[in-house]
Amino acid sequence: MQRRTLVSLVLALAAGSALADKVVNIGYSGPLSGGAAFYGKDVQSGIDMAIGEINKAGGVTVNGEKVTFKLVALDDRYLPNETATNVKRLTSQGIDVIFVPHAGGILTVQPLATRDPNFLLVAYSSEPKILEAKNPLTFMLPPRYDNYVAPFVSTEMKAFGKKLGLVGTTSAYGKQWTEAVTDEWKKQGGTVGSNNGVDYGTTVDYSSAVTKALAEKPDVLFVGGPSQPTALVIKAAREQGFKGGFIVMDQAKFEQMNQIVPQAYLDGSVGVLPTAQYPGAPVFVAQYQRLYKKIPTSEAALNYVGMHAVARAMALAGTTTDPVAIRAKLGAAVAALPKSVAIYSLKGVTPAGHLDADVVAASVKNGKFTKLRLPNLK
Repeated sequence: MQRRTLVSLVLALAAGSALADKVVNIGYSGPLSGGAAFYGKDVQSGIDMAIGEINKAGGVTVNGEKVTFKLVALDDRYLPNETATNVKRLTSQGIDVIFVPHAGGILTVQPLATRDPNFLLVAYSSEPKILEAKNPLTFMLPPRYDNYVAPFVSTEMKAFGKKLGLVGTTSAYGKQWTEAVTDEWKKQGGTVGSNNGVDYGTTVDYSSAVTKALAEKPDVLFVGGPSQPTALVIKAAREQGFKGGFIVMDQAKFEQMNQIVPQAYLDGSVGVLPTAQYPGAPVFVAQYQRLYKKIPTSEAALNYVGMHAVARAMALAGTTTDPVAIRAKLGAAVAALPKSVAIYSLKGVTPAGHLDADVVAASVKNGKFTKLRLPNLK
């Protein structure tokens, strides 16, 4: 009797083992400490939320095998050299998909994606150079920032005047934005003051940089970096008496900044439309707020979409370990996402590896958002 019970137990354990899910690790290298920590954690929460939903639903079936996911997140403090170190560590653990949410880190590790071991790089940055690299293993999530520049400049110049001041962040991404806005402002007939940019990741007091910029009597200020320090720059400007407008870099989000400064401080700004304003967002927003007790931005939303797309692409490709095959199925995967997941108006993935979605920005007046018509650059 005892022997029969023992045999039954062994068989039951074996059966359970056979039915157990395969767990696939997904890598993440982003800022989880320092001045950009809130930004990095917003990205992380979107990936986490998607993984939680996928796992709760029983995972996905890949080549006849049930697969669930686990996120392995490493802090790179927004430093590209640490991103490279983290990526090498993640790939050494056999991880084939890695999310990175800042341009400096992405451009640093992009060449590594096609080397041995290769991996799918899920890039959360609007830097056009990411697409221009023509890397076949990059999946870029947000719209290119050059979609925003011309309409941002024309909106602010018409509303406030022709002199621009510069107080953007000095990250690699911030420098590219500053250059693009400067060139476009001059192209549209305006003048540009000196560059008073500072490192939003390490600076605590922005008063000095703002004072220098305002001394040149600008009509509009270009600002931007992670949302929290950007709000402090705007706060410093308003408290020093600035009545003009703001061009807000797409990394900063209105729905986070107005948790730090009065909504009135943001009037006269142009920036990214809040995620909650998208027609497909209500279900996602409600679930996110329930889980994380905070307002979701596009950092969370687009990485949530990206993780769902990666999981579905693995199912379509029949592999969790071949980044080339997974990348090839991303377009079909995005097109097949249910409305509850899609959030934005999604069409697929371009041949260059860019998520094809509607581009929406907004101007702010009296606390209300007015959508701006933008070109849709691929």
